[in-house]
Amino acid sequence: MSILTLNLHQARLINLEAQGLLTPPISPATKTDVLNAIRRMGVLQIDTIHVVARSPYFVLFSRVGNYQPGWLDELQAEKSILEQWAHEASFIPVEDYPLHRQRTLEGSRRAYFHGWAVENWEKVTAVLDAVQNNGAMRSADFKTEKHPGGWWNWKFEKAALEYWFNEGKLLVVKRENFQRIYDLHERVFPDWNDSLLPTANEVYRQLIFKTVRALGVARPAWIADYFRVNKKTAASLLPELINSGQVCEVAVDGWAEPALYLPEQEALFHAAIEGRLEPSHTTLLSPFDPLVWDRARTRQLFNFDFSIECYLPAEKRIYGYFPLPILHNGELIGRLDAKAHRKEGFFEIKSVYFEKKINPTKEMVNALVNAVTTCAAWHKTPQVVLSRCDPSEFEPLLRSALAAFG
Repeated sequence: MSILTLNLHQARLINLEAQGLLTPPISPATKTDVLNAIRRMGVLQIDTIHVVARSPYFVLFSRVGNYQPGWLDELQAEKSILEQWAHEASFIPVEDYPLHRQRTLEGSRRAYFHGWAVENWEKVTAVLDAVQNNGAMRSADFKTEKHPGGWWNWKFEKAALEYWFNEGKLLVVKRENFQRIYDLHERVFPDWNDSLLPTANEVYRQLIFKTVRALGVARPAWIADYFRVNKKTAASLLPELINSGQVCEVAVDGWAEPALYLPEQEALFHAAIEGRLEPSHTTLLSPFDPLVWDRARTRQLFNFDFSIECYLPAEKRIYGYFPLPILHNGELIGRLDAKAHRKEGFFEIKSVYFEKKINPTKEMVNALVNAVTTCAAWHKTPQVVLSRCDPSEFEPLLRSALAAFG
């Protein structure tokens, strides 16, 4: 039986459609759109950096447009989504919680705090007892000082709360000012029964399915990273899934080995092959967006070499502290280093870097400026200020477009 064949452009369009980034969002956005976007991705990474909007909010903006950030908090409080270690610290749809609960009980995060907890067992247990006796608690409810060094410069009780979260004894029930509030698992889900959880083998099969669905088309080497599955575990399961037809193979021009897709998505592949997938979305992406968080995948699929620079020393940064990839009509065309000055009400474009292969047209620049001004308005920083553009010859075009939109 012959397998489908794609060119790289078609594979890219399938990936964008699977991620919800092929076409502009339908306006106005609703809270259901936010939940559906999380379900579509399967995982929404959490990060606290907020030179622009914090990453989970920003990832959603790229997909659903102008929405109320409070909806994400409401979905968590309603238990439609939960915090778990998935890719990194992430929001996941509640229906996927049994998969992640099984991984938690397996001890997927145990190494991070185990030795420290054993050495301080009496005090660590006292923190769990405090939550048992007092109800849901924040780290700030424990009136002690931070200690320099150690786990992210956390105070003892914060580390203990995270230990019990990693062990599955606590869940994060909501956030206030983005600070986690923890409560006992048994109070959050009083009827929960761990004996009904899927087996470990079934968990990893399902996570592979979810990864392939979220990516649309996936090289085998990409699969382990999405939910941080052990590479050997993922590789050992793929032959059976392929041989049984639960996962299908597709040839992509220029790739040495077949990529993978789910049978349920075959219509999407025919749409791409027949030219019925037309990219029309221009937006800014968080550096922690699932479209770009895997550097090898981003390079192989988009010919775009992207890395997160905020954790590098200033002298080693090439594109700035928080460069945002620019998506335009199916291509990653550059990076925009930005900062939202919330008190002053302006959105600063510190720099724009177009890829060397890109020759910005008036249409492209207008689409970018529309995306930036829409993003700035969503941030409630409506004034947009441009500092520099690279290549510099395109700066007048960009400033002219900003003036027209302003």
